Amino acid sequence: MAFSKNFLVVIALLCLGLIGRGVEAQCTCVEILDEWSGNYRGDFSAQTSTGFTGLRVEVTFNNPIERVEFWDGTAEKIDDYHYVFTDDSLVAQPGDTIEFMFQAVFSGPQAVVVEARMNGEDVCGIIYTTEQPMTNPCEATGMTPYDYSQVLCMSILFYEAQRSGPLPADQRVTWRGDSALTDGADVGLDLTGGYYDAGDHVKFGFPMAYTATVLAWGLIDFADGYKIAGQTEYGLAAVKWATDYFLKAHSANYELYGQVGMGSTDHAYWGRPEEMTMERPSMKIDTDKPGSELAGETAAALAAASIAFKDVDSAYADEMLAVAKELYDFADEKRENYHKSIPDAAAYYQSWSGYGDELCWAALWLARATGDDTYLTRARGHWDEFALSEKAEQFSWDDKKPGVYALFTLLDGDNIEYSTTFQGFLDHIRNDKPYTPGGLVFLDTWGANRHAANVAFLALWAAKHNLSPEVNTQFAESQINYILGDIGHSFVVGYGVNPPERPHHRSSSCPDEPSSCTDGWAQQQAGPNPQILYGALVGGPAQDGTYKDDRMDYVHNEVACDYNAAFSGLLAAMVEIKSA
Repeated sequence: MAFSKNFLVVIALLCLGLIGRGVEAQCTCVEILDEWSGNYRGDFSAQTSTGFTGLRVEVTFNNPIERVEFWDGTAEKIDDYHYVFTDDSLVAQPGDTIEFMFQAVFSGPQAVVVEARMNGEDVCGIIYTTEQPMTNPCEATGMTPYDYSQVLCMSILFYEAQRSGPLPADQRVTWRGDSALTDGADVGLDLTGGYYDAGDHVKFGFPMAYTATVLAWGLIDFADGYKIAGQTEYGLAAVKWATDYFLKAHSANYELYGQVGMGSTDHAYWGRPEEMTMERPSMKIDTDKPGSELAGETAAALAAASIAFKDVDSAYADEMLAVAKELYDFADEKRENYHKSIPDAAAYYQSWSGYGDELCWAALWLARATGDDTYLTRARGHWDEFALSEKAEQFSWDDKKPGVYALFTLLDGDNIEYSTTFQGFLDHIRNDKPYTPGGLVFLDTWGANRHAANVAFLALWAAKHNLSPEVNTQFAESQINYILGDIGHSFVVGYGVNPPERPHHRSSSCPDEPSSCTDGWAQQQAGPNPQILYGALVGGPAQDGTYKDDRMDYVHNEVACDYNAAFSGLLAAMVEIKSA
């Protein structure tokens, strides 16, 4: 039962001793409805856990109040900062929602409520916000209809928020700090670095490797877009943060650490990575317990990165290429599903498509990186052995077949089977798959935006290589523009109209004051995440087009490294198109 009373109030903000940390506090039980010079009005709403006869609400303001107006009861002034509102006629039962309004009048700085007790019960429910939030370092460029160049900068910036290990001096995401500095100590290795997977803090090697492969692909084949946007250096840094970690994780011949942290214990913790205390076991594949998907995808990532770095740091490119060759041989010779050797991965990133696509994918990237036709021959063998021409349904961290079609088209173009299969896949996605009412191709409930961006990236890659350029470009533009705001709001944190403010992401949900993240507040509070996770692509809508900006909805509002990988390349491609 709700009691509506004409009680005007403002959202209360105060630093509560946290001024030095740049944090403000705000009672969640009040909401601004109206505001003018020296006055404000708003709505109070709080649920009582006990029954009572006669309402008594004690409020504290952060600055002096001249007077308050309360029409349905009595407002007693205790001093300039404290008032008591009473309504002797109100009767409430446990669980009732009490709702009323008042007006506050002040002559100095805005005075807002920072404490509220209803019949002795604390109902303030503090919201913390950053007093001086991190400024978006990605400047607007004026590109239309959307600023693809700015969003590319933001998409790459997102990876800085996901960094694990000791952070560099040029770190732009200032609310992050050094973390997980003992990763690998349990096995006597330095496994610091790499990326936290999503809104959590596990380092899952398989999707991380896919992320690095596809980021490198965008840097290679849409290099002009990165250059025009001024993001080449940052894009390379994003790839290198992963590949440096992979080189560490390659701890011996035919040995690769593929996961740090346990999914269950990690996901039970909601807080900053800088303050983690749970055990973070290191898990590997080796000759006794191999893992072809993991080894193959990591080989692909290192081979692709070697191309991106070839003219930038040839020694580093050579080092990556040597490890890529060894890991591909490991994947091919010691065939096994990687989740059988790292069982904890099965609940999170099991490769349902098997390892045939990763073997072929790795061989093709090695063929492209080395120019050695031996790898192309081996890729053809994988194509036949695993029947990879069978129609794929998506391009993702799990299923690389559409990427295989594209690379075969590039490297073995005389065989039209590959280009025909590639265009057939794109036609199938465009014509046979369902769409949301607003026009997003819907390939999966979990992370629909990610899947649409992945196939849109492939469509623009196909268009650039003269495969149905008009229809593929039109399709890709419709998908990226949906994501950036065609339906009236953006799905990219910090960009556009009404962007997501509550991504399912632990570290950005934490304010500057540490205690407010470990006490459960950060997970459940109704306000925006205190830190703006610039550039993160959230999961996206349901098939009926509905979407709610809900921190606890990890299906539709989580973010992840793999979400932004092809998305970044897609943006670089759009920069090329709009700059032509």
